[in-house]
Amino acid sequence: MAGYLIATIEVKNPEAYKEYLAKVTDIVKKFGGEFLVRAGEYTEIEGKWKYSRNVVIKFPSYEKALEWYNSEEYKPVKKIRLDNSVADAIIIKGA
Repeated sequence: MAGYLIATIEVKNPEAYKEYLAKVTDIVKKFGGEFLVRAGEYTEIEGKWKYSRNVVIKFPSYEKALEWYNSEEYKPVKKIRLDNSVADAIIIKGA
């Protein structure tokens, strides 16, 4: 069963966030991840969507998604994101 990271993000420092974007893709790929959504146009249809950037990453399994998120490779890159944005994110099992 696949695992998905679903995140909504507000970038606070776009220049510094570019470093995160430059580094994260290779690490995601190393863990078998594939970006399905990376920003893009959207329409709120119910409720209030807090942040303007949206990301969906598909991993081969829920466990692999968690392994990526908690990996030593991602830790310093995650810090760049945390220092330059705010987000709501989940990792969820899916088809």
